Amino acid sequence: MQALLDAIATMGLPTDATRLFHGRGGLHPGSEHLALDWYPPVLVLTSFQPLDDAALTQLHGALAARWQQLAPDTPLAWVYQQRGTGKATTQLMAGSVPEPHVVTEGGARYGVHVLRGQNHGLFLDMAAGRRWLQTWAAGRPGLKMLNLFAYTCAFSVVARLAGVQQVVNVDMAAGALATGQQNHRLNGITSGASFLPHDVFNSWGKLGRSGPYDLVVLDPPSFQKGSFVATKDYPRLLRRLPGLLVPGGHALLCLNAPELGEGFLRDALATEAPGLQVIERLANPPAFADASPDRALKVLVVRSPDA
Repeated sequence: MQALLDAIATMGLPTDATRLFHGRGGLHPGSEHLALDWYPPVLVLTSFQPLDDAALTQLHGALAARWQQLAPDTPLAWVYQQRGTGKATTQLMAGSVPEPHVVTEGGARYGVHVLRGQNHGLFLDMAAGRRWLQTWAAGRPGLKMLNLFAYTCAFSVVARLAGVQQVVNVDMAAGALATGQQNHRLNGITSGASFLPHDVFNSWGKLGRSGPYDLVVLDPPSFQKGSFVATKDYPRLLRRLPGLLVPGGHALLCLNAPELGEGFLRDALATEAPGLQVIERLANPPAFADASPDRALKVLVVRSPDA
């Protein structure tokens, strides 16, 4: 835990939501179970092993001492979530959480919920993918995008702000899509996006009729019992992908399964969609540096052939 204590002693408070300590990356021996995130104005500590009262007291002292240096006129607010041993438990350890709780990233605003659920409404490790989308869409009017497994639609928000004309968001979770609609309103976006609470695998006909698309984002869960298992279902997605893209269209293939490396995606692509070309693998944000690139988040940019 010393590496986390050292990180706390030198941390800053960025304007945007971000990760402050990434023990999960394996670069800090003994702290692999720990992560510290910043959802302004709240710090969120996640542990994949139980922490005893003595450890939590020590961490509170470290956070309070650094907070006194950084923001002495503002009360410290921090949340502890314990995961990895069954159902996640979440505790407010100090201060309070705003309601609504809105954070920023790259000029966009997102609603988050750090006191409930394992996912907080914005996946911080996907920041590089959203940045790529912003750059890719700039100065290209009339684009159409399909956002599969859209969750709270952060990709859609970035796309519309960057000028993408139409985005189709698809996710089985109607509640997540409702948050996605709120995220669009937070950014003054009132048109150009649709929200379909559908099972992707049962909706190919409808999605095909709405296409083809200049960009398809595939960001499925790594494992969701009863709905998505990457080893079985990712190849099924890739099989359909060429028929959804315009000639010269792009796709972002995202995979956050530590047990499956980049080779899994490339092999599945070569088998199921051999006409698509891998352009690059996006580098993850520096805050998510990892000792093993194959265990880290994989985001591949692929392109369909020209007509």
